[in-house]
Amino acid sequence: MTSPLPSSSAASVLDLAPVVPVVVVPDAAVAVPLARALVAGGLPAIEVTLRTPAALDAIRAIADEVPDAVVGAGTVITPEQVARCVAAGARFLVSPGWTVALLEAMRGSGVPFLPGVSTTSEVVALLERGVREMKFFPAQAAGGTAYLKSLAGPLPQARFCPTGGIGPATAPEYLSLPNVGCVGGSWMAPADAVAAGDWARVEELARGAAGLRDAGGTCR
Repeated sequence: MTSPLPSSSAASVLDLAPVVPVVVVPDAAVAVPLARALVAGGLPAIEVTLRTPAALDAIRAIADEVPDAVVGAGTVITPEQVARCVAAGARFLVSPGWTVALLEAMRGSGVPFLPGVSTTSEVVALLERGVREMKFFPAQAAGGTAYLKSLAGPLPQARFCPTGGIGPATAPEYLSLPNVGCVGGSWMAPADAVAAGDWARVEELARGAAGLRDAGGTCR
């Protein structure tokens, strides 16, 4: 099977860029120019959330027309959604939480996945199942950087993409943690810019986000 991630990059979604844009696509017609602007700004991994009826068509369009993008599906909560997202061209999957059935569906999908966690017990349960890369959600509400720092000691093998309430001011602190590979956020694709087709603004915001790894200090 061909790897779903670019061969020139690290094998993990967490290592493609410091920030994964979490985008809500209201109309599939904007998916391609939005993705092109994000990629041009230095953010190739794009999580399209399943929060609108246009999401699957948006994933399909990006997969077909933006070869430099690594498009994924977010807010995946059922095994049926796993199958539909992969069929549409999703190259990674992200869930806000997990169940055994959902985890097995994602594991069997053939693409990388980030199951969501917010407690130590959930992290340990995934580690028992051989899963070491996870989404920490909702990051700010679930304890933020202080919580992730406290997990790094007893559970250093777990790596996270914190998402939820993170912006350009707080992202560098997350990115400085040894157990954080990247963060997820939506500020690069504000609704007003998407509605106006202001792709230059999206690209500028993406470029700023792509530089946050340096702002965060040493990170993985």
